[in-house]
Amino acid sequence: MADHVDLVLEQWRERRPDLDTSPMGIIGRMSRLGAMFDAELRRNFSKHDLDRASFDVLATLRRSNDEHSLTPAGLMHSSMVTSGAISQRLDRLEARGLVTRTPSETDRRGVQVTLTQDGLDLIDKVLPTHVDTEERLLAGLPPADRDRLAGLLRALLESLGDKRD
Repeated sequence: MADHVDLVLEQWRERRPDLDTSPMGIIGRMSRLGAMFDAELRRNFSKHDLDRASFDVLATLRRSNDEHSLTPAGLMHSSMVTSGAISQRLDRLEARGLVTRTPSETDRRGVQVTLTQDGLDLIDKVLPTHVDTEERLLAGLPPADRDRLAGLLRALLESLGDKRD
């Protein structure tokens, strides 16, 4: 069997046999998988009138603590949303009644972002469909291969500085 990346690598071997293009095999496949995964995840999120960043904010609040509440800085630290997107995302989620922002009790300049009951209900509804989508995307790999792949990807991320704080 061969995939699209195999074709690309064959073409490079013919045109530039002097180069070791094997890294393209890994990066190319990861890029293609990322695009495929992203499209499927977006399709699921859109069924619930969400995008990836909004889902991530709601999911981060849901999993972080019993109060489902964090500061905006805590959200950025614990989620995959960038600092530039967090205020805009919170504005949209607050307008939809999915989160509230209240002044911090310990810092006069700070705020706490908290899931509303509607936000909690929505993330609890979306999360199982999200996990089902991810399961379907990984169905071609048996559990042992998934574990090995997860370990390899973790090692690569760590080698690039993506470490747990």
